[in-house]
Amino acid sequence: MNSKKKISVSKGVEKADLVFKNAGIINVFTEEIIISDLALCRDTIVGIGQYEGIIEVDCTGKFISPGFIDAHVHIESSMVTPLELAKAVIVSGTTTLIADPHELVNVAGKKGLNYILNATENIPLNVFVMLPSSVPATVYETNGAGEFSAMDMIEYLEHPRVLGLGEVMCFSDVIRGNPQILDKIFLCRNKICDGHSPELSGKSLQAYAAAGIETDHECTGFDEVLEKARAGFKILIREGSAAKNLEAIITGLLEHNLPLDRFLFCTDDKHLEDIHREGHIRWNIKKAIELGLDPIKAIKMGTLNAAQAYGLKRLGAIAPGYRGDLVILSELRSMTVEAVYKDGRPMDQRIDESVEYGPIDPELINSVHIKDLDPASLNIPVKEKNPVIGIIPFQINTDYLIEALPQKEGLFVPNAIYAKLCVIERHRNTGNVGVAAIKGFSLKNGAVATTVAHDSHNIIAVGQNDADILLAMKHLKKIQGGYVIVSKGKILGDLPLTLAGIMSLESGETVQKKLAVLIALARELGVPTWVDPFITLSFMALPVIPRLRLTDLGLFDVNAFTFVD
Repeated sequence: MNSKKKISVSKGVEKADLVFKNAGIINVFTEEIIISDLALCRDTIVGIGQYEGIIEVDCTGKFISPGFIDAHVHIESSMVTPLELAKAVIVSGTTTLIADPHELVNVAGKKGLNYILNATENIPLNVFVMLPSSVPATVYETNGAGEFSAMDMIEYLEHPRVLGLGEVMCFSDVIRGNPQILDKIFLCRNKICDGHSPELSGKSLQAYAAAGIETDHECTGFDEVLEKARAGFKILIREGSAAKNLEAIITGLLEHNLPLDRFLFCTDDKHLEDIHREGHIRWNIKKAIELGLDPIKAIKMGTLNAAQAYGLKRLGAIAPGYRGDLVILSELRSMTVEAVYKDGRPMDQRIDESVEYGPIDPELINSVHIKDLDPASLNIPVKEKNPVIGIIPFQINTDYLIEALPQKEGLFVPNAIYAKLCVIERHRNTGNVGVAAIKGFSLKNGAVATTVAHDSHNIIAVGQNDADILLAMKHLKKIQGGYVIVSKGKILGDLPLTLAGIMSLESGETVQKKLAVLIALARELGVPTWVDPFITLSFMALPVIPRLRLTDLGLFDVNAFTFVD
């Protein structure tokens, strides 16, 4: 747009296209509320003061915040297309996502990355992308794409929406000086390099920071936050569907009165049902306020802090020259969203559904390839004491338990306390199967299974008997990926995820309804409320989050970084 036009409107010579009258404008630079008019010229804020507009909106008694920013999210975890996710998050004030598409890239490589870039081009959200650094997350699992190397990344570096390197999950490789990951960090040395270092401490943490890693979103307690903050990391406070770290971190920040400029909010992985019930980054801000954080400081963490951390110019604040991404709040402490404007346009109108993605590569649709399994491959020989994966309430970290297991003729027999966990390779027809005992799902009968299994996205199933587990796996092959619940030889419900086995091409409303039914079924089978039946299950295969995990190659001790005998 012509700068002369903006200047003319700013000076009051011409009317603004849109003016919010008598608003409580939240200034995140000075951390104050200014009662004034706010003028926009098309998609840009041009003035704060007294203005007249072609369209005027009375905001007396209301507040205007910058649009909220999710500093780290996997779009694929919503299980819907980017457009459908946009519909879900923008109504609660999120206008910007910083996405790491390592889920799709693990399944389909460049084809997955290209899909995300194309599908986010024209939707009513600002979507920036981090290049997946850890594909696969480790060499101790089998993904679909093989390695996404530094050479593969080069062609994407100049893309205007690529900000840097996605979460470096293989922190042990960084510390050991593995050349493959160091090449990626060096390639992105002039951009942002995101971290992922749960429980990393001491000199290992110092080495991780020295290598060039700048952020972390895996902190679960304040002691970990403090050590990482002292080492220079920007801390992304995560509140998603399964991992809920906000209360412990905010409480610690308030008790110790730490400066907040390097703290920001993210969801990481959040289901549509939770987004519709709670909101998105709005929920993080609201919860922080309820814990005692000043509302303006909380809003700043969800806006300006994220924009500055990732170098997003003209986003995250309300000031002349900034984008017209705005949230109208009728009440500040409750974060009650009345309206959302994206680039100066009200989002109460129906979001344009004519966005063209172009053809979807057939390889993204047909991605489940498994052999018929020998039931004996699910057997677990029992010793006097056995390794058991222990679920921790509301966390994706696990415990490494050593316990006696129920058995018959030397083989593990699941019960209401201990279930059987299985991971089956589904990309290359290898027939690889990993099996283990898990404590915390509390299934009374049946099986829960999915092709969403971070980050290699093989089939993962938890069940009380082999017959239901095998039936669930066969059904996932039939529907080419998704969620399924089985009990007593019957399919109780499913949610097909035909795009790479991890995303649906149906509407968000349809996905949400089907997911709600499945979660209710899982609860009926005994899964407790402190376990998300699908998200928690999906993280049991990720061998870069402590402590004990299961891949298609076997049971893995993350701290020792080796398989369990």
